[in-house]
Amino acid sequence: MNLTAQPAGARVGRVPVRFRGPFVRWPRGADATLAIALFLAATFLQDAPGDTVAVRSVTDVPPPVLVLFAAAGAALYWRRRRPVRVLWVTLAAWAPTLGSSYSTLGGVVIVALYSVGRHADDTRWGRLGVVAALAAVTADGLVNSLHWGEICFGCLVMSGAWYVGRRLLLRTERAAQLRHEQAAEARRIVAEERTHIARELHDVVAHRVSMMTVQAGAARMVAADDPQGALEAMTAVEEAGRQALDELRHLLGVLRPKAERDGLGPQPGLTDLPRLVEQVREAGLDVSFIDGIQAPLPARVELSVYRIVQEALTNVLKHSGPRTHTEVRLAHTKCGRGLTIEVLDDGRGAAVQSVSDTAREGMGGHGIVGMRERALLLGGSLDAGPRPGGGFRLTAHLPVQGEAA
Repeated sequence: MNLTAQPAGARVGRVPVRFRGPFVRWPRGADATLAIALFLAATFLQDAPGDTVAVRSVTDVPPPVLVLFAAAGAALYWRRRRPVRVLWVTLAAWAPTLGSSYSTLGGVVIVALYSVGRHADDTRWGRLGVVAALAAVTADGLVNSLHWGEICFGCLVMSGAWYVGRRLLLRTERAAQLRHEQAAEARRIVAEERTHIARELHDVVAHRVSMMTVQAGAARMVAADDPQGALEAMTAVEEAGRQALDELRHLLGVLRPKAERDGLGPQPGLTDLPRLVEQVREAGLDVSFIDGIQAPLPARVELSVYRIVQEALTNVLKHSGPRTHTEVRLAHTKCGRGLTIEVLDDGRGAAVQSVSDTAREGMGGHGIVGMRERALLLGGSLDAGPRPGGGFRLTAHLPVQGEAA
């Protein structure tokens, strides 16, 4: 059973990659180019008799009109972030030229209308801007004595630009919502499947352990009178134990994330700490290790001790850098019912970045959160923070029996 999904960016077979144009790949540069191009078009192009376009000299454009063209063109650079304001700026620049030969900002307004539909919320000012643009087209046509068909066509183009932008926005939002719903559904299915597997794990292991308990009890009762029967019962106990371990490994392998499925060997414990310390020393840390734990500990407690020390040393190496002096101390509490893990560093390594000021990124990183969670699951606690003289201190208290919180 595979409970993991393929990466979002993975290509399957020969499915083509979706085309991404310049306005998607380089939005700022594309918008700047568009603004310059429309400014130049409004400045140098004008309507000519016979529905043709003529080129005029920049000296033929009055300076006030040139300023209006420049303001309208420059406003388009912000058409994604402030689309409604850009529309009103372009309309304000277009209005004084309506009915004249300098009324050439229609293309700029069309792009602004599209941007309102594509990037703006459906606000009152956005809708009023669309109405104002249609009124400006109508007024320009009436002043120039155009046919109503031409005026209606201009209004259709203006409203169509806004409508196309709005439809693209709604389609993008629906696609995002669909992806969100699909991701939520996938998470729900995975959660349900994991819950189902957890129930199977409980049922299978409980059944096998019950069989082992019954067989062991039978072996104890007949051990004196029937050694052969007791031997057969203990053989059945051994077989049931092996089956339980095999099924447990299989189900845990399914539950474990893909990145962690390799290596189902024994989990590390206290005996592995010296090797961990040696590895960290080879990485450059100046580590001293004091192990004051004498009595054996439950496996879950030893695993938590190892993981906490491992993560703490990793944090020192990452935040303070090599040559940082670090002390790791393990000791029983005074009452003997728990143990203390203490990791101290002076924060003076080669890569130190003012640990006392940043306090290990505000003590909000995943490392400290994960260590604290391990301690809480055993019924213990974990504190971490900067030391008064510089450096960092991490102290964890764990109950020896590892009672759940």
